[in-house]
Amino acid sequence: MPHFLRLAPPLLLAVLLSALVSGCGKQAAAPEPVRAVRTQVVSASAASTSHEYAAEARARVESRLSFRVNGQLLSRAVNLGDKVKAGQVLARIDAQDLKLAQAAATAGVAAARTNRDQMGADYKRFVDLQRQGFISTAELERRDSAFKAAQAQLDQAKAQADVQGNQAGYAQLVADGAGVVTGIDAEPGQVLAAGTPVVRLALDGPRDIVFSVPEDQLARVKAAASLPGALKVRLWGSDKTAPLALREMAAAADPVTRTFLIKADAGKLDVKLGQSATVVLDFPQVAGVVKLPLSAVFQQGGKTSVWLLDGASMTVKPVTVQVGGADGNEVVIAGGLNAGQEVVVAGVHVLNVGQKVKRYVPPRSIAAPAAPSASR
Repeated sequence: MPHFLRLAPPLLLAVLLSALVSGCGKQAAAPEPVRAVRTQVVSASAASTSHEYAAEARARVESRLSFRVNGQLLSRAVNLGDKVKAGQVLARIDAQDLKLAQAAATAGVAAARTNRDQMGADYKRFVDLQRQGFISTAELERRDSAFKAAQAQLDQAKAQADVQGNQAGYAQLVADGAGVVTGIDAEPGQVLAAGTPVVRLALDGPRDIVFSVPEDQLARVKAAASLPGALKVRLWGSDKTAPLALREMAAAADPVTRTFLIKADAGKLDVKLGQSATVVLDFPQVAGVVKLPLSAVFQQGGKTSVWLLDGASMTVKPVTVQVGGADGNEVVIAGGLNAGQEVVVAGVHVLNVGQKVKRYVPPRSIAAPAAPSASR
């Protein structure tokens, strides 16, 4: 058999495989479908916007109670959520060293008093001797100075004893007012330094509704909150709102969240500590604004955008807009759109730049054929 005939079958197989592979790699990509979208023509209207902020109820005054002296915490008489009265003992530390120091100070007072009495008696005797001419006036003055120094030492010892008595009394942590325990920061057995928080106590009295607002909304919130009835609160689980009075605004932003803390007086509203709430701030009605459904906006590159439809080419492109707030189920557009433009209001998350679209036309309802009448 000729040599080229023996090589023909392998060569033919290689050619067929090469043709097959090249044919698979040249398949054309499927054309992108023309998507049907809902659109809306932009028109200006009037809107009264409102903003909602997550909030919680807090006590107007909340104390972090701590011992004034160092010591080991022996016992804690309250737990989280307990109600306490003014003057109630909350915790105790080991007072053995404090009692010893108090005893030493008391002994020092006794010694100073004995020395003062002795100097007083000597001074009286030297007065009689000076009258009889046995000692000089200078010697009497020295005895008088010694008596006054002994009196000063007694006063110093008494003051030191009072300080040590107070220190011994500080071994008990006492509530400075009636309230509720909202936090526990130390457990028995810990060695505490003076000033280390042990118990957090929310004092009875006025309550505040506390919430935070972004930096760019602070000026608007401050201006709108000054209007009567603009600031309201809705407690968790309720659909009713109650008026609030703005009480305090933080002068500096939180270093982590970059938001400003705002406190509003809850007034006579019956709220529980830590209860969740929603603060509603109504802004004055503004004319000539654009309102779109919430489904029309989307986030792109950290900015709020909408798809603008070019009627001539039936393609879409993103346009950045400025959101001014919400009005019910619609978003208020403060800038970026003009009246007469057509934007996509449904299906925005499946579109691409320059994509071909068509306007969605809802199917017409077809009336059911009438039933044939029965023959008599």
